[in-house]
Amino acid sequence: MKKYGGAKRVKNVTGMAQISIDLKPNRSVSDVFINQKMDLTELSDYIEKKKKSGENLTYFHAFLAAIGKTVYNRPKLNYFVANRHIWEHDKIVLSFVAKVNFDDHSEEMMVMIPIEKNDDIYKIAKKVREKLDSFRKEGSNDVNKKGANSAIDVFGRLPNFIRVPLVGTLKWADKKGLLPASLAEDNLYYSTMIVSNLGSIGCGAIFHNITDFGNSSSLLTMGEIKDEEIIIDGKKVIRKICEWGMNFDERIADGYYFAKSADLLQYFLSHPKELEKPASEKIEMPELH
Repeated sequence: MKKYGGAKRVKNVTGMAQISIDLKPNRSVSDVFINQKMDLTELSDYIEKKKKSGENLTYFHAFLAAIGKTVYNRPKLNYFVANRHIWEHDKIVLSFVAKVNFDDHSEEMMVMIPIEKNDDIYKIAKKVREKLDSFRKEGSNDVNKKGANSAIDVFGRLPNFIRVPLVGTLKWADKKGLLPASLAEDNLYYSTMIVSNLGSIGCGAIFHNITDFGNSSSLLTMGEIKDEEIIIDGKKVIRKICEWGMNFDERIADGYYFAKSADLLQYFLSHPKELEKPASEKIEMPELH
């Protein structure tokens, strides 16, 4: 069993950071919100060119690639707080909930996408497609389930007098870093960051609370991509704008760190060719403010 799903404790934590954890020991009351409009004009052109050339890349693939590169360059985004200490995940994993098929009765599954050091947008897109395909049973509405996706079905059908104390025990085990590895598998609460592309269903970005269960310290949502008139160098221009809602556990970093991370994310979205390079490639932090 890997402690907290696989993590190492961060040493040399500042006094202010430690006291912040002591004053606010729960993640659910420590999240801060950033609302930011991302300019996706260059990314939109990039995606359209790729589609015309027959390459199956989507905005969501680009979002995952850009977020992965941002986390590699801003490692505190891969931190979490547990048992009053700061820990760092042993790998970068982005998670989301997806419908297995596009119909009203299709099941939703938790999906985990590890972002390896040499991953680029093409490799990430392939991982997403293969992961979704692995859930589908050809010629059937049934799905292949394992890990947390399977356990939820079992636990959810138990009567209250069994389910409630069982869930309480699992929450205790989670808090102590003792949750069985099988229940951390395909469990979006055991990831670097939870992502939700609400624009794909015609919805705007929202702020979604992060939870005390698991070890995910961030949750990002993306809204619809819309044409918006803005002023650049004194001239009105139409740009492709997408609103993002970002929740972070403020105990893992300060507001300046989160704001600069959002700037770097915008940089990658504005320079989509960067997404074709290895996720772990370090770049100089651009001054966008």
